[in-house]
Amino acid sequence: MTLKSLGRGLLFVAGSIVGGLALAFVIVALRPELVRPSTAPPPPPPAVAPPAQSARITYADAVRRAAPAVVNIYTARVVTERVRPSSFEDFFRDAWPRYRQRIENSLGSGVIVDHEGHIVTNHHVIANADAIRVQLADERVADARIVGRDPDTDLAVLQIDLDNLPVVPIGRSDNLNVGDVVLAIGSPVGLSHSVTHGIVSATTRSLGVATFEDFIQTDAAINVGNSGGALIDTTGRLVGINTAIIAKNLGVEGIGFAIPVDLVRGVLADIIAHGRVIRGWIGIVPQDVPDNQRQQLGLPPTGVLIANLYVGSPAQRAGLQPGDVLTEINGQPVRSAQEAIARVAANRNVGQTITLRVLRNGRPLELKTQVIEQPRGR
Repeated sequence: MTLKSLGRGLLFVAGSIVGGLALAFVIVALRPELVRPSTAPPPPPPAVAPPAQSARITYADAVRRAAPAVVNIYTARVVTERVRPSSFEDFFRDAWPRYRQRIENSLGSGVIVDHEGHIVTNHHVIANADAIRVQLADERVADARIVGRDPDTDLAVLQIDLDNLPVVPIGRSDNLNVGDVVLAIGSPVGLSHSVTHGIVSATTRSLGVATFEDFIQTDAAINVGNSGGALIDTTGRLVGINTAIIAKNLGVEGIGFAIPVDLVRGVLADIIAHGRVIRGWIGIVPQDVPDNQRQQLGLPPTGVLIANLYVGSPAQRAGLQPGDVLTEINGQPVRSAQEAIARVAANRNVGQTITLRVLRNGRPLELKTQVIEQPRGR
């Protein structure tokens, strides 16, 4: 490239720069706002939605519906005890024994179930009581009388004479499923109207503490003083009556039991109508047979051993004998001793005849016996 060509190139570049500057000057003179900073505020940033909050879980409405109908039950009984003699009196203690009396108090819970003042509680709460007093959530206090009791289910019915009583809504226990949330209301260790919550851990539990058992197991805390209180669902409906706990000295926590309301309903109706629960009875003492013994004796997979019979009972008069294996009642197989008693008890019509199928020394027999009302204390 010659010097002459290089000079022409530089001249062209310089001319372009000068022309561009001149054009820019003209544009700025005509439209100065193009180079001035804008005074308008910057646009707001796009709105951001607040983070979604999880729904608040509360059982306050359920407690408000049920808690006013849960009452404290105070019982008192007179206890007579022998006084320990002094060293001098020790010589004459058999001739002149001395006694003293004291008042023993206890506390439990109960549930008002109708406007007539009927209260359901546990039988063991009021057993042997000489006086029973009830305190409501609104602080009213009344003496209670015993309408009836049923030790076979550990239930009792009391009645108080007050107006404008709160009543618990009664639900159904046959709809309960393992995992359902339940709440226990009562007076544990004297702490009135305490509420604990948990889930249904199991149903149809048997503990061997009553003749007829079908317990709801729950991990809702049930403590001393809770007995007779309400177990409710999340709508505030009564599904059970709190009744038992596993002894904590065994190192067990979170296991409580309640009587299902479907069982309570039948007992309540009978006691209000008759003052007692009417059940069928034939006088058998059945006993479960362990599976290993069942196999050794060649017994069928169902059936219970008749361990004993009440003297003069309908079953004895019908020819049933200790050692027989009861396999069917009215054509339905018997799977446990408790089921056998419950099936007979369900026949409430006095004089009704039922059919028993038994095995005696391996031979099948069919016997018919009449059902009578269960005698008191049996």
